[in-house]
Amino acid sequence: MSATITSFSSAQHYLQLEDQYGAHNYHPIPVVLSRGKGVHVWDVEGKQYYDFLSGYSAINQGHCHPRLLAALIEQAQQLTLTSRAFHSNLLGEYAQYICTLFGYDKVLPMNTGVEAVETGIKLCRRWAYRVKGIKENQAQIIVCEGNFHGRTSTVISFSTDPSSRNDFGPYMPGFISIPFNDLDALAKALDNKNVAGFLAEPIQGEAGVLVPDDGYLARAKQLCKDANVLFIADEIQTGLARTGKMLACDHEEVRPDILLLGKALSGGLLPVSAVLADDEIMLTIQPGDHGSTYGGNPLACKVAMESLQVLLDEGMAENAAAMGTLLRQELAALQSPFISLIRGKGLLNAIVIKHEDPEAAWHLCLELKENGLLAKPIHGDKIRFAPPLLITATQIKDCVSIVAKSLEKLKT
Repeated sequence: MSATITSFSSAQHYLQLEDQYGAHNYHPIPVVLSRGKGVHVWDVEGKQYYDFLSGYSAINQGHCHPRLLAALIEQAQQLTLTSRAFHSNLLGEYAQYICTLFGYDKVLPMNTGVEAVETGIKLCRRWAYRVKGIKENQAQIIVCEGNFHGRTSTVISFSTDPSSRNDFGPYMPGFISIPFNDLDALAKALDNKNVAGFLAEPIQGEAGVLVPDDGYLARAKQLCKDANVLFIADEIQTGLARTGKMLACDHEEVRPDILLLGKALSGGLLPVSAVLADDEIMLTIQPGDHGSTYGGNPLACKVAMESLQVLLDEGMAENAAAMGTLLRQELAALQSPFISLIRGKGLLNAIVIKHEDPEAAWHLCLELKENGLLAKPIHGDKIRFAPPLLITATQIKDCVSIVAKSLEKLKT
């Protein structure tokens, strides 16, 4: 059987296998990738592309970063998993490293980003009952319209995206939805004495890279503090140098009460997420209350420490800030009638496509693929541009030339 499979090399073969045997829960760009290095990936037929999605910001450090691979291989040869039934020699070291780096008392390690979100919700509710004194089962958490925090049954309960939510009910109660970037709506919602937390992305990525007004995060944090409500920042996509600071909240010197991290915490090598908080919040959870078989495994701890150190050692936040500014400037200089808006911060950016064809953004992404750049539309008319953070100015300009060439296709 393996001889038969390896005799094929065309992309169509692999696409057919996925279509026949895989669930149809994604609509990918039709390219089959087999290798990655730095800012580039290659398909099964050897064609090279710029990766302008970075695994939804999981590959901030670039594909197959040599230091991360070395850490992974070294640890994989020693010990990969103990479960939390036992201690490992790396969990405490990792906990000290990440808590010191971000300035929190404790970390609760998990795996996927949505597990971190679920953990943050549980922590907030437990704090509400045991510290704030909200009556049992009455705690409310404020969320923002247009949010994307994952796709578990709890998280989709407060999603406003029909494709994530429809026909998956009944839904989890306990959430109040308000418009994003609306301080008046937040202040009004905080009048509810049963509110325990405010969960928000500093920049809404899946909504189309919606950057809030300057001062929004700082004011939101102050409103929460005044109301004795926890400010929970989902920095799973925006954090870890993506926006030009280690955290997007750092742009306004905001310290979340609960910080959620994931994606680039492992540089794309394996699922690693983390929830950080101080003792008053974190120690409301005791043995048996919450956990994960793989959370805090030695392999994850080793890779996560190296992933964070690479971001620091290689100045990736600073490069993201500079290259993001250059990218937006170069895109604006195209003066394309098909780009109605360019927005972003650091290397988390999006363009909004203006065209009579509602599928124009999809068609543009197909043309970008043909010309050597991989990106994907969001919600119809938006395309996110988020390359790995080690990209250079020369590469940025090359990519913008690919965008310019591809936009010509929309004329026809």
